[in-house]
Amino acid sequence: MSERRIIPLTPAPAPSAAASAFSLPERPQLGAPPPLALYVHFPWCVKKCPYCDFNSHAPRGSDAGIPEDAWVDAVVADLEAALPQVWGRRVHSIFIGGGTPSLMSAAALDRLLTAIRMRLPLDPMAEITLEANPGTVEAGRFRDFRATGVNRLSLGIQSFDDAMLGRLGRIHGGDEARRAIEGALTHFERVNLDLMYALPQQTLDAALADVDTAVAFGVSHLSCYHLTLEPNTPFAHSPPPLPDDDLAADMQDAIEARLADAGFRHYETSAFARPGQESRHNLNYWTFGDYLGIGPGAHGKLSSHEGIVREMRHKHPQRYLEGAARGDFVQERREVTVTELPFEFMMNALRLTGGFPRTLFAARTGLPLTAIEAELRDALERGLLAIDAETIRPTEHGRRFLNDLLQTFLRD
Repeated sequence: MSERRIIPLTPAPAPSAAASAFSLPERPQLGAPPPLALYVHFPWCVKKCPYCDFNSHAPRGSDAGIPEDAWVDAVVADLEAALPQVWGRRVHSIFIGGGTPSLMSAAALDRLLTAIRMRLPLDPMAEITLEANPGTVEAGRFRDFRATGVNRLSLGIQSFDDAMLGRLGRIHGGDEARRAIEGALTHFERVNLDLMYALPQQTLDAALADVDTAVAFGVSHLSCYHLTLEPNTPFAHSPPPLPDDDLAADMQDAIEARLADAGFRHYETSAFARPGQESRHNLNYWTFGDYLGIGPGAHGKLSSHEGIVREMRHKHPQRYLEGAARGDFVQERREVTVTELPFEFMMNALRLTGGFPRTLFAARTGLPLTAIEAELRDALERGLLAIDAETIRPTEHGRRFLNDLLQTFLRD
């Protein structure tokens, strides 16, 4: 079937002369809520990397420590305050991100997960992921983390090349990265490695060497990110010498080909997995599922019969901890308008290389697919989308120019 063939969005009657453009309803017609995930943010790290724009903070002062007990108390109180929004809903995955969550003690992690289990119905097969960095973990701590119920580990490797790691401002070296992976695989069946490419002065061979090293360990999941210069970071203010766009594109193509040959499926813009090993938590994001975000700066998206709301917790750790004493956790809360819904859905779903079922749009947004018929046809004609009787997916051209594709669904 040609990718450019237009498949009718709905079996509609023949249009009349009086037919007019589809108008959006005032509110989406949402049915049963989508699957629910929980995100917990741990905001501290040993050292802020010059490329990082995440909500992460190094403790200030030589004697400054991480207030992990106060953080656990605050996060649990945050969860309790949010329970009316998710009452009775089963949680299918938990992701503890940062920052560097592996800096916390196993005792604090156990207390956190125990408190979550006591307050939320957790799926017996729930995926529970902890982010960790080499240089902040030892083999014994992996064992203790596994004993708390964490069943998936995500390691921030970035590179195995000492020179590259130095240019990125990382606190670990290549040998530490290798030891961390070996320790993780001793205690966890499911391990993700984060890698970056298009690094300062990196060659194509060096980028592929990192990928080959990662694959050789036998991990089930890889996340490969193009280094970007994010606003308000040291790299943005003083850019390092980076590969040009053509070389960066060659790296992306070569990495995708190398991982395909190694048996990894490229299922999301930056994610590659062996069959059946996709991140269930991240898939919930990309399919516009719901997630409750707790902890400093955590974002959440929750659906109800009244509509879809997005929330953000107080961002700075001290502000968050101080607010916890007053039960004041949410810094921003807004309802996603009907006009915004198509873009919000597509911004997530079109990251999936295999696209999404046509029925998912209505199920997640409460809008009929006809609400975006004009936009779909436009993207189809420009070769950015492929549409068949069951699925809508980005073409290879659409994946390469994802921002252009997404702009199609952005309305004033």
